[in-house]
Amino acid sequence: MPEFSEVVPNVFMLDDSCNVYLLRDGFQAVAIDFGSGSVLDLLDALEVRSVTDILMTHHHRDQAQGLGRAFELGIRIWVPPVERELFESVNEHWQSRTLDNNYDLLEDKFSLLESVPVTGTAQEYARRKYGGWELFTLPTPGHTVGSVSYLAELDGRRLAFVGDLIYGVGKVWSLASMQWTYGGLEGAAATIASLRGLREFAPDVLLPSHGLPIQEPLEAIEQVSERLQELLMHRPSSRLYHLEAPELAEWTEHPYERVTEHLLTNRTSQAISYVLLSKDGAALMFDYGYDMCPGRATTTARYARRPWLASLEALRRDYGVSRIEAVIPTHYHDDHVAGFNLLRESQVTEVWAGENIAPVISDPRRFDLPCLWFDPIRVDRVLPLGEEIRWHEYELTLHELSGHTLYAVAIAFDVDGQRVVATGDQQDGGWRCGEQSELLNYQYMNGFRIDDFVKSAELYREISPDLMISGHWAPRAVTGDYLDALLDAGQNVARLHRELLPLDDVNFGARGVGARIEPYRSLVEAGSRCSVMVTMVNPFGRRAELRGVMVVPGGWQCTPTERRRDTEPNEMVKLEFTIQPGPSSVRRARIAVNMTAGGVRFGQQAEGLVDVVVHTS
Repeated sequence: MPEFSEVVPNVFMLDDSCNVYLLRDGFQAVAIDFGSGSVLDLLDALEVRSVTDILMTHHHRDQAQGLGRAFELGIRIWVPPVERELFESVNEHWQSRTLDNNYDLLEDKFSLLESVPVTGTAQEYARRKYGGWELFTLPTPGHTVGSVSYLAELDGRRLAFVGDLIYGVGKVWSLASMQWTYGGLEGAAATIASLRGLREFAPDVLLPSHGLPIQEPLEAIEQVSERLQELLMHRPSSRLYHLEAPELAEWTEHPYERVTEHLLTNRTSQAISYVLLSKDGAALMFDYGYDMCPGRATTTARYARRPWLASLEALRRDYGVSRIEAVIPTHYHDDHVAGFNLLRESQVTEVWAGENIAPVISDPRRFDLPCLWFDPIRVDRVLPLGEEIRWHEYELTLHELSGHTLYAVAIAFDVDGQRVVATGDQQDGGWRCGEQSELLNYQYMNGFRIDDFVKSAELYREISPDLMISGHWAPRAVTGDYLDALLDAGQNVARLHRELLPLDDVNFGARGVGARIEPYRSLVEAGSRCSVMVTMVNPFGRRAELRGVMVVPGGWQCTPTERRRDTEPNEMVKLEFTIQPGPSSVRRARIAVNMTAGGVRFGQQAEGLVDVVVHTS
């Protein structure tokens, strides 16, 4: 049973799915963040009879999953103004949230499973009385767009309840949450600005949602700010897509250019497609997303994403291509695979895919990933990694290339006396502050791991390419200096993640999540059952029991309701659950798994969505 620890007189901390702070005033108290709600079962230990108010720093489920119980008891609930709808209108949010072809990396899927009415919002830049306490609400975006901190003075000491803005000296709880757009790291810049504003308050102690109270606020703020600033120097700009098109008629008439005699690049496609030519007129494509694409609509809705085959006639006319035999993706993203089904249907082209990519494109609903194409893509040939694949006069080898996404490959081959490696969207060299720097293109929701770019740099040394071709940048000659620079950048990014994240305390890796549910989206008939697999990781460097408790809508059944497993340090396990929905049809019903590791509660770490259909005769 968890216990309170006293931070300062009358301010107590409970280690729940997040740190819940209880501010006592006689027999009543105010809570800052609420976790699982277990705080209500422990009030007697502090001689507190009731909680009058709950103030939320942000909307994430580990902070808020017990709020339904608080509402039933009539406790007043106050939330950040920007995030109100993610509390009281979260049902609508779940129904409208983009899942297919998703480029929105905000962690708004870490929201409550069901809506909870709130009393109101905590007015920003204002001091207000809650119960017996006067608190000032300071906007502190970073961990989420709408995050706030609550500031209080007690006996001459300044306290700052900062949510997940900071974890400890030089540490933050999550970097993945700072990626607000695809390719950006806006939350890191916002965190630096928020910490600067917090510093002006001159707090004596910072009280975070995860981690211990921080008794050296200025040192903690300074180290986090410096490390985040350095990390930002390794990020490409948020605008990944740039197309320099010549006069339109000439551009459409001659979409292909030679990289070498038998390797072409399509300058009109988004992302860039490459074509390997055989001596007998056959062609092999690397990636094929949006052909003849001078630009794309902002919306990612299906009606705004149109694959077509506009450039294929030029292949036949200008380069003697008689057939496109196969197409291979460097990774699963829609701008690299959107045209695959159309190629098969129109050109009888086979889809070949690396063994790590094939499951994603063939069953996209199983995965909670951004940039998934809307439809399944049948894979005709699954290619093993690390083995030579023969195609006409060429030998190709696919290598695991995690970094930009967990589901990617580097494709190495020789053509026209050149050793070539296709790297998808892994990285590109660019200019930053007047100096050459290597920009590493990682997205946390794609499955980025801390050492991925170190491993890819080491892989490039093994392959020893003369030429690198990529998804959004011009082919480039590879030099030893460039390979050194990639390794140096990868090591710096890995170091900064280790410095910024509390991995010695809780190691959930770069993504910052300890569990996931597969399939992420399930379709089941009313009265039938479906199985889900929960993957959980022991985040500690010691043996620990993992406990997963499934959370399902009222009236549903789950067998078993919980599973436990003793694990080795940092071990990953899979736990299977069978779910039987109720008799009614429903769209996007939410399920979740409550995770506990070594007695430490991490809350509803993962969610899944279930569509229930009723068939009528």
